[in-house]
Amino acid sequence: MLSAPVSNYLLTGAMAKHPRSTSQQRQAGLIAAAAALFAAKGFNGTTTKEIAKAAGVSEALVFKHFPTKRALYGAILAEKVTVDELLGAVEESARKRDDRRVFTLIAGYRIRPGVDSTLLRLLLFSALEGHELSEMFFGKHHRVFYDHLATYIETRIGEGAFRDVDPLLAARAFIGMVVHHRLLHEIFAVPMHRSHEETVDTYVELFLAGLMTTPARRRMT
Repeated sequence: MLSAPVSNYLLTGAMAKHPRSTSQQRQAGLIAAAAALFAAKGFNGTTTKEIAKAAGVSEALVFKHFPTKRALYGAILAEKVTVDELLGAVEESARKRDDRRVFTLIAGYRIRPGVDSTLLRLLLFSALEGHELSEMFFGKHHRVFYDHLATYIETRIGEGAFRDVDPLLAARAFIGMVVHHRLLHEIFAVPMHRSHEETVDTYVELFLAGLMTTPARRRMT
């Protein structure tokens, strides 16, 4: 039989863990509800009352977890924009000078199957509304890829592997191509007529064929 102190410790410990678990679940529910509403109505067009109603909680509870809508928006980005592992793989491929792998990783991430369109809708609404959160979103979700890819292209130009083009424009052109594909598929519901792998391979091959120097192009074939 457990002694009273041990029994009380286990009981209070269990009680302490339960609220934390419930709190985390509520936060996750609020983030999911807010993300869906922001994607459908925009940041400015969504009220905390609507978020509370969608999450099935009181408005006071919303503010208990997130003091402002901006804080809630930041929590959405922290949860949904997780690119550290991908960027690590891109950097590793870049060190190996694996051109095809670098571009394939970025294109594959952008147009991967089964992706939640919420993030893309959030970005579009943020830009249209013109508030400072669009910069937060753009920096975490887009500029980081432009910067990495432009740096890699500049390096490969210096090594003579790529043609002498503007690295930033080249990076924007490639990412713009795959983002446009994603817009067609996710926002305008244009069906994909090729598999995900075939689509990524085609975009990468087309782009590298135009970017590589002539000897490098011969090595691709």
